[in-house]
Amino acid sequence: MKTLNLNYIYDKVLNKERISEEEALYIFENSDVITLGKIANYIRKQKHPSNIVTFVVDRNINYTNICVAGCKFCAFQRKKKDKDAYVLEYDEIFRKIQELIDWGGTTLLMQGGLNPDLRLDFYIDLISSIKEKFPNIQIHSLSATEINYIAKLENMSIKDVLVKLKEAGLDSLPGGGAEILSDEVRVLISSNKTNTKTWLEVHKTAHELGMKSTATMMFGHIEKPKHIIEHLSNIRNLQDETGGFTAFIPWTFQKGNTMLDYLEPATSTYYLKVLSLSRIFLDNFDNIQASHVTQTMKIGQVALHFGANDLGSTMIEENVVASTGFKVSYPKPEKMAKYIKEAGFIPAQRDTYYKILKIWE
Repeated sequence: MKTLNLNYIYDKVLNKERISEEEALYIFENSDVITLGKIANYIRKQKHPSNIVTFVVDRNINYTNICVAGCKFCAFQRKKKDKDAYVLEYDEIFRKIQELIDWGGTTLLMQGGLNPDLRLDFYIDLISSIKEKFPNIQIHSLSATEINYIAKLENMSIKDVLVKLKEAGLDSLPGGGAEILSDEVRVLISSNKTNTKTWLEVHKTAHELGMKSTATMMFGHIEKPKHIIEHLSNIRNLQDETGGFTAFIPWTFQKGNTMLDYLEPATSTYYLKVLSLSRIFLDNFDNIQASHVTQTMKIGQVALHFGANDLGSTMIEENVVASTGFKVSYPKPEKMAKYIKEAGFIPAQRDTYYKILKIWE
């Protein structure tokens, strides 16, 4: 077996050769963040030579907080009997979407809990009603976990559920519910949610139906570096097979009102290292998104020099991370453009599919 060597692996990357899981783990554990950042930045420049950094104007509407999953990292979930449990009325959802459109928004992100009272008919009616009222909005909604839960409630296949939702107007799937795609970790932090195989199956099925999706990773809790590599390898393999992922978004666990509050949060340095590794390892992903929501906008700007080419979203509304007590900012489009300019890039507003809608002067 070849002895692992940092310079040998760096040269492979710079020569556009794919690195193995073993090599990725080696550089993750043995490289410094600045070196990885420089390599990741080099790759970003190769993939995006125009120096454009994108962002999307969207809104995250959490339509219900009632959830039976019981994930240890979540401060958002409520039981049906809790006083602050809710399911949003259509009028409230429509009001929020209109506000999004008034902001110049194009994308609606809807995610909620695993609520046993909400069946497939609810989602079909909601999505079709939104499309009827707001025909130009892109509905980028429902995580793999929610899709799988609906399929279980209805005793239907994942494919049949997705077909029904697509016919109703669902355009694409967000990458939520991925956490770490390693069952060694999932069984400890989210045992009642989808396992790794099922999460991947939902996205693969969506891709086969012509739908795009994003991939995410929530790290900085109980996982080890090997689990991060396992996660990245799982999504790289699926991307090889389908080409259906538009972007990868790594973000860090935030403590506060969770069962994992005994953990120290990941540092920004560690976040930047994971982000850089993601750009290096995921050679078949064009877009890597910075997470200003969990890392603050300052680190979001720095991340653009560590492999990211997208600053994420204006996030007009966000309730899941905010429920931990972490302060989340909601910058308007002109502010997002300003932040990107300050970081040394050309700002551009995009849609869900990374189509450029507007270059900001």
